[in-house]
Amino acid sequence: MKLSSVLHLPALLAASLLAPIQPVLAEHTSNWAVLVGTSRFWFNYRHLANVLSMYRTVKRLGIPDSQIILMLPDDMACNPRNAFPGTVYSNADRAVDLYGDNIEVDYRGYEVTVENFIRLLTDRVGDEMPRSKRLLTDDRSNIFVYMTGHGGNEFLKFQDAEEIGAFDLADAFEQMWEKRRYHEILFMIDTCQANTMYSKLYSPNIIATGSSELDQSSYSHHADNDVGVAVIDRYTYYNLEFLESEVKDLSSKKTVGDLFDSYNYEKIHSNAGVRYDLFRGGAEAARSRLLTDFFGNIQNVEVDGNRNATIDEDILALSRTIAKLREMAEQEEAAASKSNTTESNKAESRPSKRVQMAKPLTDDNWYTKKLVGATALASCAALWALGSYLETPKN
Repeated sequence: MKLSSVLHLPALLAASLLAPIQPVLAEHTSNWAVLVGTSRFWFNYRHLANVLSMYRTVKRLGIPDSQIILMLPDDMACNPRNAFPGTVYSNADRAVDLYGDNIEVDYRGYEVTVENFIRLLTDRVGDEMPRSKRLLTDDRSNIFVYMTGHGGNEFLKFQDAEEIGAFDLADAFEQMWEKRRYHEILFMIDTCQANTMYSKLYSPNIIATGSSELDQSSYSHHADNDVGVAVIDRYTYYNLEFLESEVKDLSSKKTVGDLFDSYNYEKIHSNAGVRYDLFRGGAEAARSRLLTDFFGNIQNVEVDGNRNATIDEDILALSRTIAKLREMAEQEEAAASKSNTTESNKAESRPSKRVQMAKPLTDDNWYTKKLVGATALASCAALWALGSYLETPKN
């Protein structure tokens, strides 16, 4: 292959790279979801259904399992009391199996603890922790944090064994901000006195909402008589109803404000709360955020415009080097072609020589040689016979 032909590929590459680069200035480049259920035991079936309903919604809108952290403290699908083994439903019509065939639980059973939850948020984990159990976010990541379970004034119980307080949650979010682990957070919690859990937050760029005020309970929506327990809470039910009916795909223009405006006491039976003051730009900016900025998948790529000039200079120098190499290669090919032409002319001018065939050698005395050979062979045979006779032992 000619050297100049080989140099065509990098030349074309350099030309394509020298095209004007349009920087993509994305506010955020990835969406993550942290979905946490904190209740064990069969009678808390609805809390697991709450979490799985949110899990199904964010997956429907494109967030992959690799960017969803799902924490389930109990396995209701395999509970011996479950009349429909291997399934979890959030509606009495049992139209959608939330457990399904494609679910990835990252923390299950006794792995769902306050310590593990805070370590997850702050990324204070050991090297042995698998990637599937880590929140691998950065300062361009939007995070949807959903929690449900039993709670009270400024606390949420984990498996009836321990509690996370409002201050614990606030400090965890602050560590995330200091470590540049998020761009914006939408925090949603469904529990009794839920609004008190976000009352101590002080980190920027957080939108928070809860199902009930101080001294208010969070109620279930309905029960399934065949399952025998309540299957979903009211606050989560109406959030899902809005998301399923109004946000059908990533092209939806519904905003956070539209979702919050759908809350009312008649439906939820408690006063759902919202907090905008931590968000830059205040309530107006927070309410204008698209729901798909938290519930849907996004794969923007951000290009650093400050580096474009340096890259252009490097590529320009590379293209000049390639041009010089190509010129040298063409000169070498021209010289080689001229040399080959000269050698060909010399070869044609030389006189051709006749090659004589080899003459077979013959010997007229071949009968004499045969006789000498036969005599020598007979002499050897006689000597061998004499030796054998002399070596034979005598009786």
